[in-house]
Amino acid sequence: MSRLLIDGGYPLRGEIAVHGAKNAVLPLLAATLLADGESVLHNVPPLSDVGGCLEILTDFGCRVRQEGRTVTVCPDQADKPVISDRLMRRMRSSIVFLGAMMARFGEAHLSYPGGCELGPRPIDLHLSALRQLGAVITEERGQLHACLPDGRFHGETVSLAFPSVGATENILLAAVTADGVTTLLNAAREPEISDLAAYLTACGAHIHTDGGTIRIEGVPRLAAAEHTVIPDRIEAATYLAAIAATGGDGTVTACCPQHIDTVLPLFSEMGCQLSVYADRVRLKAPRRLKRIPYLRTMPYPGFPTDAAAPLLAAATVADGTGVFVENIFECRYKYVGELLRMGARIKTEGRVAVVEGVKSLSGAAVDCTDLRGGAALVVAALAAEGRSAIGELQHLDRGYADPESGLSAIGARIRRVDP
Repeated sequence: MSRLLIDGGYPLRGEIAVHGAKNAVLPLLAATLLADGESVLHNVPPLSDVGGCLEILTDFGCRVRQEGRTVTVCPDQADKPVISDRLMRRMRSSIVFLGAMMARFGEAHLSYPGGCELGPRPIDLHLSALRQLGAVITEERGQLHACLPDGRFHGETVSLAFPSVGATENILLAAVTADGVTTLLNAAREPEISDLAAYLTACGAHIHTDGGTIRIEGVPRLAAAEHTVIPDRIEAATYLAAIAATGGDGTVTACCPQHIDTVLPLFSEMGCQLSVYADRVRLKAPRRLKRIPYLRTMPYPGFPTDAAAPLLAAATVADGTGVFVENIFECRYKYVGELLRMGARIKTEGRVAVVEGVKSLSGAAVDCTDLRGGAALVVAALAAEGRSAIGELQHLDRGYADPESGLSAIGARIRRVDP
């Protein structure tokens, strides 16, 4: 198994670009199943999760072509509404294919999804909503079998108990070719939802958004379109956290600052100087970071849960004590045990983590416990004194494309080694 070797203590300086958004491209790839002809997606990041999605599409019978950061998908010959257990276990987001599969094939057969172990993340919201739209779904021994007795979804008013991103995406994918009008209440409002709606609209869908309410007028068919994936806001926040934690002066480019406008004030609280432009953010860190007094994750437009771990890692080398409250996932703090190996002072209880800044961290051998926890370990290792070896990189590779190359370009002493 590969490891990242990081010699910490070197300030990051220069420019680092972010890739296309992982959390946007996966539902976009599922959406290509609905559009007749060849859809072209640009700015597709080279991630293991993307590879899994392309494998799923190929198994359906789609023609898939990848050239650099551009992916072309044609579903015209697709006829196999099955996702293997292996691919479902590989990533949690594979459930987003359910609505698109049923809309395309009239049926779907798959198992419960896998992915990072962050505590209970039931797909009940997905299943309940699709049932309201006319799906018949049975569950047997971990397998889901779904069909549409009428051949199409039908429009309905659906109210989500929680603004789930995945459930919102599945409802959009199901409703765009449904018979009638679907009104979705308490929908997720993340930028990735808007990106999916933009692609579907380009394909001919009729989608109208008003805050947390989405109105979808079903159309008989969609036609392929060309679309560019939005920048990854979590990757941008991660690299800003790394620059801050190392006392650096760097610029994160090819990003969308408005997508992280709830994250940027936290860096200002830590004493960093920010210069925000249309597609980039420059951060100049002080010699010693100030504490983050209080950080609470919330659905968008609140502070994103995926950005909390890198910020927490930066807070371990700040002056003073801060409190982090996780309101989305129950088990976000598995990575904290690895930070403790590096000398961090963190106490957790349930959804709360209390972080007491230390003078410095020490390099250590640690393992990624999940995707964003892995990013936190990279941030901490870059700030630590001495060498760290980070293992279990399959988690990190799901959401960060070749981070060692980008970080090396701005002064990090980092390299990937095989066993």
